[in-house]
Formats: sequence, C-alpha cells, structure tokens
Amino acid sequence: MSFMGAKTGQILTFLVKQSLKRNSTRCISLTVSNRVVRELRRTRYIVGSLSERDPIKIWQINRRNYADVPSHVKVTLPALSPTMETGTIANWAKKEGDKLNEGDLLAEIETDKATMGFETPEEGYLAKILIPAGTKDVPVGKLVCIIVPNQADVTAFKDFKDDSAPASKAAASAPAAAPPPPRPAAPAAAAAPAAATPPAGRIYASPMAKRLAEIKGLRLEGVKGSGLYGSVKSADLPAAGEKQVVKRAAAAKEPPATKGASFIDIPLTGMRTVIAKRLLESKQYIPHYYLSVDCCVDEIMKIRKEINKEYEKEKVRVSVNDFIIKAVATACHKVPEANSSWMDTFIRQYNSVDVSVAVSTDKGLLTPIVFDADRKGLIQISNEVKTLAKKARDGKLQPQEFQGGTICVSNLGMFGINNFCAIINPPQSAILAIGTSVERMVPVKGVGVPKTYMTVTLSADHRVIDGAVGANWMSAFRKCIEEPYHMFLW
Repeated sequence: MSFMGAKTGQILTFLVKQSLKRNSTRCISLTVSNRVVRELRRTRYIVGSLSERDPIKIWQINRRNYADVPSHVKVTLPALSPTMETGTIANWAKKEGDKLNEGDLLAEIETDKATMGFETPEEGYLAKILIPAGTKDVPVGKLVCIIVPNQADVTAFKDFKDDSAPASKAAASAPAAAPPPPRPAAPAAAAAPAAATPPAGRIYASPMAKRLAEIKGLRLEGVKGSGLYGSVKSADLPAAGEKQVVKRAAAAKEPPATKGASFIDIPLTGMRTVIAKRLLESKQYIPHYYLSVDCCVDEIMKIRKEINKEYEKEKVRVSVNDFIIKAVATACHKVPEANSSWMDTFIRQYNSVDVSVAVSTDKGLLTPIVFDADRKGLIQISNEVKTLAKKARDGKLQPQEFQGGTICVSNLGMFGINNFCAIINPPQSAILAIGTSVERMVPVKGVGVPKTYMTVTLSADHRVIDGAVGANWMSAFRKCIEEPYHMFLW
C-alpha cells in the first residue's frame, strides 16, 4: 500500500508540474503579445489581420499629436453671448512674440450683439496667430492662437498650422500623414476600407445626417461621404448644402429689374442677422396687442427744469426719458403681472424691475439694461443710461449689460414721431413705445389752456398680460407721469 501511495504521489506531482509549465508558457506568450501590440499601436503600425478585423481602431490610432513641439496652450474662440455661433476677429491687441499677462486684452471680437474685448486666458507669450484680423464668420471653438510659457519656444510655432478639422477630414488625411511602416502591405490593407465605395443604387448615411438632410431639404444623392465605406456624415452636409443652394440659384431666373434702376447689395452683419431672426420670431409666435394713451408731461417738464438748474454745478442733466424709465419701473412695481415672462409651461413673475432701453447704433439696435430701476433715483438712472448708451454706440457693451431685462422702452419722440407700435423683445412680455410731445389747447372751466401731451403705446403679450392688466398698468404709468410724486413714494 505504501508503494502504491508513493507512486500516486509521484504521478500527481508530475501532472502539477506539467500544468504549471503550460500556464507559465501561456502567460509569457500573452504578455509578449500585448507588448508587441502596444508597441505597434504606438508606432501607428497594425498588422494586416488586425486591420481587416477592426478598421475603426485604425482610424482612432492614426491621430496626429504634437510631441515634436514644446508645451503650449491652444486658445479657441469663446461664445461671448448665448446666441453666438460665429464671430469676427476685429483686431488683435497683441503681436506674435508679445508678453501676455492674465487679464490683458488679447483681441476684439465682433459678436452678434457687439464688439467685445477678449482677455488673455493664460500668462505667457503669444507664439502664433492662426486667425488674422478681419476674418469673418469664425465658428465658436475654432483655434485662434497659441500661447507658450517660455519666450524661447515662440520660434518653434513659426510654421504651426491648425489641423483640428472635423473627424471625417482627419480620418481621410491620417493615412497620408502617417510615417511609412516597416511592412508595406499593412497600410494598403488599412486603406482598403476607406477607399471602398457603397454599392450603386444605395446611399449610406448616418441617422444624424439623414435627419439634418430632411430638416434642411437637402438631397443625399451625389454627396461625397467621408465616413466609413464612403458613408455620408453630418459634417459633410454644410458643404453639400452650399453647392445645392448655388445650383438652385443658378437655375432660378433673376427677377427683372426696373429699367435704369441702380442698386447696391449690403452684406448682413451678425448683429443684423440676429435682430431679424428674433423680431420675426416675435411677430410670428407672440400674440401682440396694443394700448395707447395720452399723458400730460407739464409736471415732469417743470420738475426736470428745476432739477437741472439746482444741480447745474454738478453737471447733472436729467431728461424726459429718465422720468419715463422711472415711471415704467414704478408701474411694474404697482402691477407686477406686467413684469413677467412666458416660459412655455409657466409664467415667471420677476421681483426686480430691469428696464431695457432701446439704443440705435450704426450696426443695429441694442437694448442695454438699467437694473433695479424701481429702487434707483432719477440722477442715478440718468447717469447709467448715458454710460450704457455711449458703450453701446462704441460697441463696448459687455454681455451682462444687455442680456435679460424684464420690460423695454423705445423712444422715437426725438425724431418727431407722434406714435408707433414697437415689437416685443422676447422673453419679455411688454415694450412701451414713446412718441413726441405736442402742445394742445385744453378747455379748463371754459377757458382754453395750453398743455403738452405725449402719446405712449404699450405692446403686450396676450399670453401673459390680459387686456385689463395692461389697462391697469397704463393707468399706473400715466399717473406717475402726470403726478410725478407717485414715483418717489416707492
């Protein structure tokens, strides 16, 4: 029995050793294989069998990196307003090689609202300007310049070019940019799927591309795809859309011009495009209604004259428009339902009254905001309006100075306009249009007395402000204008 037990123990020991040997060999083989694959990927070389199985991995691996350039910071065009999709580089405040301190003005960017300063995001040196001044329609997120921490690294970016193109273009150019591999057969196998074309009669496109084509009314036939196996991607549609629009324009007959008539076509600015879009949406989707009333302005003209005389040494001059802004804010305080916005599923009523004031500029209409106008005095409102109007005409308004507002005032009285109906600026629900002041003879106890009247018209959103609410608001406003002391009791 002892002999059999010893024999069995020897057999078991032999089997365990053989099993350990096989497992060790497999582990070593797998480790070496993984190291080889990682090395091949690092050098952008994939064997033919892998490329045939998984062409997507080749597209991911053939990324271009910048290991041959020093450490740097890529600065992209920021979205300086919620509606900004593209911008224009008005000018660069710094030149290549200049020292940059955090907070320095780097460039001036013209947005859809105004020209705003773009501050330096990082300290260092401006190594390369990729988008020259004057370039229009630069998309948000586009690389505009390079910043390096050391001045000695500036020269390394002399010939730097931005290749951060869409993924489809990067995929198409990656095989050509890759260095020649040791085995010439592998690149050919890798390029084969990209060169393949889909069968005739069928269009390969991603779901997003199909959806965008349907929305924009584009035909996918004839569109050269940059995706896998020549499929059409969403990034391919903008170029295809431009070509189809050009073809339609060429095919359409030009409208006959009046004989001898001359004209000039003025290109649209970003601001003008946004204004047109927002006003069209306002008239299409907001149910406007209008209320007009005549207000006697004799009392505020009298008080205005006294204030300007009293504070002449301090160089303070209040205008009729300052009284109107204060009266609008006070009326909103008394009738808070008018100080609201339609939010699709609910109505938002604001606690503070932020009055937007329409200012005409060479590039379009801007509406800087007097915040908390119901809590401010006439002189403070007057000073703020003057400052905001100057910044608006100089194109120096900051986004927070014109985005928002709860109600708007548009005054054309200085142009001699008696009355007009303004268009609501969403998401606001009301805008007050101010006409000019006109003298009238008013019978008082049978005797004609000259008085000065001003016609105002309220444009209101009927979804938020009912007719009776609008009438109450106009009554409160008129009372503030004709009896100004009511404005100073709140």
